[in-house]
Amino acid sequence: MIEPTGFVWMNGEHVDWSRATVHVSAHGVHYGYGTFEGIRAFETADGRTAVFRLAEHVRRLLDSAKILMIPVPYSAEQISAACLELLRVNRLKDAYVRPLLFTGPGGLGAGSMDNPTQAVVLTFKWDTYLGEEGVRRGIRCKVSTFARHHVNISMVKAKVMGQYVNAVLAKREAALQGFDEAIMLDVDGYVTEASGQNLFIVKDGVVKTAPTSSSILPGITRATILRLLESAAIPAVEERFTRDELYLADEVFLTGTASDVCPVREIAHRTIGTGEAGPVTRLLQETYGAVVRGRDPKWASWLTYA
Repeated sequence: MIEPTGFVWMNGEHVDWSRATVHVSAHGVHYGYGTFEGIRAFETADGRTAVFRLAEHVRRLLDSAKILMIPVPYSAEQISAACLELLRVNRLKDAYVRPLLFTGPGGLGAGSMDNPTQAVVLTFKWDTYLGEEGVRRGIRCKVSTFARHHVNISMVKAKVMGQYVNAVLAKREAALQGFDEAIMLDVDGYVTEASGQNLFIVKDGVVKTAPTSSSILPGITRATILRLLESAAIPAVEERFTRDELYLADEVFLTGTASDVCPVREIAHRTIGTGEAGPVTRLLQETYGAVVRGRDPKWASWLTYA
């Protein structure tokens, strides 16, 4: 459960957390028509707060709004500034930043076009999504009975609110069966991603992940990991693969803004590799952790200080 943290940026103003409300007639409430981002801010070694890849997150937010044909009354620079200012106002060092754009009150028809856009930014403290023990020891996953959206059924490259019902169903199914996370296949049976994270496998020293042409969200942490692999001269390919390749992988790990780099030790009651985080996963955990906290000057351009 997230704790209230002072103020929310709402349509250009700072509003007390308890008063940052939306009317129940809002179009986005009824249909999930909107988009959001998950962004992380980290306290660096010098005590400052750095937001990781802020520009890329805001660009994806606006790209998602474009796909949905939601007009945005703010520029990328204004939204970025709102995120940074809110971190300062709420005096947060390590934080999760969530900007949202969605359709507000007005018409309630599914095709209503006259609803004003609601723009919101939240900042709050949030522990590691899959738990500290999960990041250290690895998590247990199941292959979901729910398929990931087909590319011609939904806009899979947009981070759309309503599309996450699919992910919530998969996640809840996994949790009710005693697993930590769900791995989702596409309608052709190929591995895509977890309920809220991209997925990588390692086999014989080669890292593999599903391509962006498949039914995955092009994760910003995913793109970061591919760059870090290239820098470390570890071969990586983007291609489709099947669930049995998961079972036979030497390592499997998930990546995401909230999840960082999280090892998978078991899938569908099958032990992955040695049953603990492998060397590639550990290397990426250490490297990624150094990058986001400003300890590696090579990647300083990815940090925006609040």
